[in-house]
Amino acid sequence: MADTLRYREDEPVDHPAVTVDAFLDQSNASAVRIEPGDDARELVPHLERLALVEVNFPAFGDGRGYSSARILREAGYDGELRAVGDVLVDQLAYMRRCGFDAFEPDQQLDMDDVQAAFDRWPDVYQKAADTRTPIWAKRHS
Repeated sequence: MADTLRYREDEPVDHPAVTVDAFLDQSNASAVRIEPGDDARELVPHLERLALVEVNFPAFGDGRGYSSARILREAGYDGELRAVGDVLVDQLAYMRRCGFDAFEPDQQLDMDDVQAAFDRWPDVYQKAADTRTPIWAKRHS
């Protein structure tokens, strides 16, 4: 496993994440791991007690985790949202747009490549879970 990349100012969660089912069955967990096939909407009533949500990407081609991230961010989740697993540098900018603010890839990523991925497109065309202003909104301001 590679180093975790975090783009947050708060302290990282220091305990392991539990499955969605385990999280829903207990009241003291504050970290959960979403697997492909889990429904992120089940967590929406519990957002206030979540400090960390890990979203597993077992294969780079499995994009269900993007939807999970967007669902949670649009519902108001503001804790750490970490993409784990088969996370590739080419996906990072898109994952950030969906709301991920931490990454724990299976393979170590080159930090110059990571920065290049985030810097590649200075403007965006649509609103997303991140705070970037779409280019059309800049034109009308």
